[in-house]
Amino acid sequence: MLIGVVSDTHGTLPASIGSALAGVDRIIHAGDIGAQRVLDELSAIAPVTAVRGNMDSGDLCWRLLDTATVRAGEARILVTHKASEVVAAGIPDGVTVVVSGHTHRPAIERIGDVLFVNPGSAGGHNRDGHGPTAAIIDMDAVPPSARVIELA
Repeated sequence: MLIGVVSDTHGTLPASIGSALAGVDRIIHAGDIGAQRVLDELSAIAPVTAVRGNMDSGDLCWRLLDTATVRAGEARILVTHKASEVVAAGIPDGVTVVVSGHTHRPAIERIGDVLFVNPGSAGGHNRDGHGPTAAIIDMDAVPPSARVIELA
């Protein structure tokens, strides 16, 4: 199972998002969505699970949860906007991947048995000088693996 991951779109998706995420089975949006149309566009590619970010307001704020759990076969993916909050609270048993955003810096790191994935900002606001980014998680790999992709 391939999972596309985006975050921090702030109302903007690059034109290449459709081709970059073509073939994924699901898309996760880790918050700071910015507009319902972003979720609508992503839903045209694959089913979407989204959480609210600190900049989401109005309908997105009250309709979305702070965290979500996505099942990928027997594995569980915990989705949040700020990874520091779930780490402080303790990662629930059975979670093999934590997806977050907020930092606008793409990062993939394994700590113990948990893979942490931050796709950076798909809205083009990365703080490391790069353009927009997303990530792909391969849940069929043992253990799950991920890679960051540059969006045009």
